[in-house]
Amino acid sequence: MLDGVRVLELGALITAPLAGMMLADLGADVIKIENPNGGDSFRPYRGKSYSPRFAAYNRGKRSVTLDLASQSGRSALLALVKRSDVLIENFRPDVMARLQLDWDILHATNPRLTHCSITGFGADGPLADRPAFDAVGLAMSGIASLFLDPANPELMGPTITDNVTGMYACYGILGALYERERSGIGRRVEVNMLESSIAFMPDPFANAIMGGQAMDRLTRVSASQSFAFTCSDGKLLAIQLSTQDKFWTGLLAAIGYRELADDPRFVSREQRVAHYVELRAVLRTIFATAPRAEWYVRLERHDVPFAPVHTLPEVVTDEQVVHLGTFYHMRHPIEGEITAIHNPVRIDSGRIDSERPPPALGEHTAEVLQEVSEAQARS
Repeated sequence: MLDGVRVLELGALITAPLAGMMLADLGADVIKIENPNGGDSFRPYRGKSYSPRFAAYNRGKRSVTLDLASQSGRSALLALVKRSDVLIENFRPDVMARLQLDWDILHATNPRLTHCSITGFGADGPLADRPAFDAVGLAMSGIASLFLDPANPELMGPTITDNVTGMYACYGILGALYERERSGIGRRVEVNMLESSIAFMPDPFANAIMGGQAMDRLTRVSASQSFAFTCSDGKLLAIQLSTQDKFWTGLLAAIGYRELADDPRFVSREQRVAHYVELRAVLRTIFATAPRAEWYVRLERHDVPFAPVHTLPEVVTDEQVVHLGTFYHMRHPIEGEITAIHNPVRIDSGRIDSERPPPALGEHTAEVLQEVSEAQARS
């Protein structure tokens, strides 16, 4: 879908690399520009430069090493800019200016170029120069407050704000490319982690600001009637009853406790939300009486929304995941077999991700610079 679009990625770690990988999956030629001294900070792994973390965010790209602090490296980059459609970077706000690669220079070099700048807090303001990572975004955006137990505060789980910011960056780039087809002029796209993380949670903010509701880690799960239970065999199970009474009725039939419907605390959805902690305690006791496989049968029979709480290895072998073909293998000429996750978007029932494995550091430097040299000679 983006065949013929060339993207220069000057990023490292997650946000810019994720945006670049998403564009590569859509068919863009993504050239990852890396410092010759080690490259992307996610590369190091047991003395090598091809870590699982790097592989996770960099399939579909070509790697070119350039020292942007040198005149030759900067000149080579600007030669690439002339023949590219997008440049993505996730530096602090002043870095591109210090490298003499700010918007004015990029736009003068190629007026059709879309420049996407990803920062932690925006281009200016009291916090603009601060470093920002996922935990910072989680905390400042309010996301962490909806997960943390204040009595025992622990940050847990996967990267959220980095990934969300990369996705919003891709979204902005695609809009700019579409608009350029009509105007012929490139745009400057700016995305920051703080606003991206806030925008990722429209519902909690609407309830907190418009509804005056105090939000905490139990607010959503009580409203959505979501629960996790430990079964008699020690395996975990999750259910969500949402807003439809039929799922509550189905749950009562599945567990064999229809009398709970007459309990004043649980007689209506509003009461079940208000007495979520008490209901959770009752259901925990019930689900602890049988193994998970038995609850599968009962819950499925009564059409209750449920799922096992998988470990990551269990996800890979889940029958539906296997049926979908979500995971696949790529072979890198240097690193060998790589496991990757398909892009979840399908077009006309077909996969759209790249078949190019994550690159070794500088793997395509000679190839890409030769292309630039030949293009300059032709022009």
